[in-house]
Amino acid sequence: MNQFAKSITKYVRISPRKARYAADLIRGLSVEMASQQLLYSKLRGGRLLKKTLDSAVANAETQLDARRDHLKVQEVRVDAGPILRRAKPRSKGSSVPVNKRTSHFTIVLKNEAV
Repeated sequence: MNQFAKSITKYVRISPRKARYAADLIRGLSVEMASQQLLYSKLRGGRLLKKTLDSAVANAETQLDARRDHLKVQEVRVDAGPILRRAKPRSKGSSVPVNKRTSHFTIVLKNEAV
């Protein structure tokens, strides 16, 4: 019987495009391999996604009584959050927009215990 554990982190101050590079590293891996990939990745999104992955593992261990070595990454999703809009002054009194993008992370783990 397959069971799922989920963790969501919202309003993370990294653009979704950059965070998706780290999400692509762990899609479909076991939790141990995914944790190693994110730990030794130089990507900033990797550090942020690792927090969400650890939270999902903790949810699986407490709610499903699952062991860490039986868990697999079922789904990793990085969605766009709200954009903080700022302005930067330019020459002749004009300004240009600066968009500070945010992301929402979702990680779903699957318990593959036999």
